[in-house]
Amino acid sequence: MVFSESFVLTGVSQKGVQALAAALAQQAKTRDVIALSGDLGAGKTVFAKAFIRALTRQDEDVPSPTFTLVQTYEARQNEKELILWHFDLYRLKTAQEIYETGFEEALADGISLIEWPERAEGLLPKNRLTIQLEIPADAIDKRNVTITANGSSWVQRMEKIKTCLSVQSF
Repeated sequence: MVFSESFVLTGVSQKGVQALAAALAQQAKTRDVIALSGDLGAGKTVFAKAFIRALTRQDEDVPSPTFTLVQTYEARQNEKELILWHFDLYRLKTAQEIYETGFEEALADGISLIEWPERAEGLLPKNRLTIQLEIPADAIDKRNVTITANGSSWVQRMEKIKTCLSVQSF
C-alpha cells in the first residue's frame, strides 16, 4: 500500500518560498529525500539555498550544483550533525549516471535535496517529499507550490508540516 497526501499553496512570494524551505528543513531527518520539480526559473534553487541555510548558517555559500551535479554540506539539526546532499540532475544524460554522484551514500546517511528528480525518476525512493514549483501565468513574481508526501514516514509528518505552515504567511 502506498501512502500519499498533497496540498497546494498559491501565490507564494520568493520570501515565502524561502520561509517554506526553512520550515520544511526543520522537519527533515536523515535518509529523507526532498525532490524539487519545476520549470527553469521556478524557484528550485531558491528553495534549496534556503533549506540548506536553515540547517547550516545563513551566510553559507550555496553554489548551484548544475555543473558538479552534487554539493555536500555539514549541517546541524537538534544538536545532531548530519550531511546534506544537494543534487542537480539537469545535466544527466541517463538516469544511471546518478550512481556516479554518491547517490547511494546520500540515501544511506544524509538528507538529499534533488533538483530535476524526473531525470532519475525510476531510481528515486518512493518514500519522499516532492515540492512542485509553478509560475502562474497571471503572477510571474509568485509561485504555486504543491507539496506531496509519498510514503508513510512523510505522510505521518504531514500534519505537523501543515500546522507549522499554517502559522506563517507566504
